[in-house]
Amino acid sequence: MISPAARDALQGWLETQKALKGAADNTLEAYGRDVAGFLTFMTGHKGEMQGIAPLTRIGVTDMRAWMAFIRGEDVGPRSLARKLSAVKSFYRWLAEREGFDATAVLSARAPKFQRKLPRPLAPEAAQDLIDTLELQSATPWVAARDQAVVTLLYGCGLRISEALGLTGGDLPMGEALRITGKGGKERIVPVIAPARDAVAHYARLCPFDLRPGTPLFRGMRGGPLNPRAVQKVTEAARTQLGLPATATPHAMRHSFATHLLNAGGDLRAIQELLGHASLSTTQAYTAVDTSRLMEVYRKAHPKG
Repeated sequence: MISPAARDALQGWLETQKALKGAADNTLEAYGRDVAGFLTFMTGHKGEMQGIAPLTRIGVTDMRAWMAFIRGEDVGPRSLARKLSAVKSFYRWLAEREGFDATAVLSARAPKFQRKLPRPLAPEAAQDLIDTLELQSATPWVAARDQAVVTLLYGCGLRISEALGLTGGDLPMGEALRITGKGGKERIVPVIAPARDAVAHYARLCPFDLRPGTPLFRGMRGGPLNPRAVQKVTEAARTQLGLPATATPHAMRHSFATHLLNAGGDLRAIQELLGHASLSTTQAYTAVDTSRLMEVYRKAHPKG
């Protein structure tokens, strides 16, 4: 149970996150679940619904109890760190609004965890995957559609949601696209000739009217293409090629970034192309590159 005052405060914080930081709907939903779970736990932990005044008195031992409870629910370190981050963000906002000291909450330390490195494909494997997608459907326009979507992921570094968010107004596709990414942040991405050609080929075969304002990529019945359909056809293609389970549509975006970096691309430029808010996110690709170099070193050096 959450008190009406706490629920109103949570809603106010979420609205602030959307208005000032442009948080995406999925992000806001996750934030809401995480903080609501925290508030519900505190109600049971304290034996009463937590209004604003009780929330201002949450102490270090209360935070430890909540974190121990979360760990007992078989939640991993990464997920716990995300939940704690949401709770801290809520408390920073609440402390500023209500004028209390939130040190006990803000000083809680997240568990350490090893960040997962991106799993890019080798350039040859990425091309083989794109080529094989064309063979997965007996319907020509569907085969062309699947190939066009994944070519955009690899050729432009788009997220699958960004590719599927394109509309008929993006046709004919030029040398650059204006993409609206996470948090409503806009960026300009270059479009390589193979990607333009793949989209143009799909548009010629598509049986539906791709007018401006309607989805560019369509499902079998003409509605917006579901991301799961792209994931399934990619699974079929990677199985046919004997590629690992990490060869997903999102791995094509990872491959885009890693291959640019390997070719001498500037990290800041790659950050802009990917639409990362923080350079630290993009820097994960330098770890991938270093890992690859060390593997080559170990295999090739006489003393390796």
